[in-house]
Amino acid sequence: MPFEEIAANDYNLSVSSYVEAKDTREVIDIARLNAELKTTVSKIEQLRKDIDAICLMTEIE
Repeated sequence: MPFEEIAANDYNLSVSSYVEAKDTREVIDIARLNAELKTTVSKIEQLRKDIDAICLMTEIE
């Protein structure tokens, strides 16, 4: 590492001052996630309808 670079960085010898951190975040496929959410919401809506139907049947009996 050149002395000039160290001097320009106020003589800071911390590694993080000279090495860029690696981006380790997970890459998320938004389109796939939205499709999965749409499927999940659809299933939830169907389950709610089924529960409502069961509740109506038990009220009638």
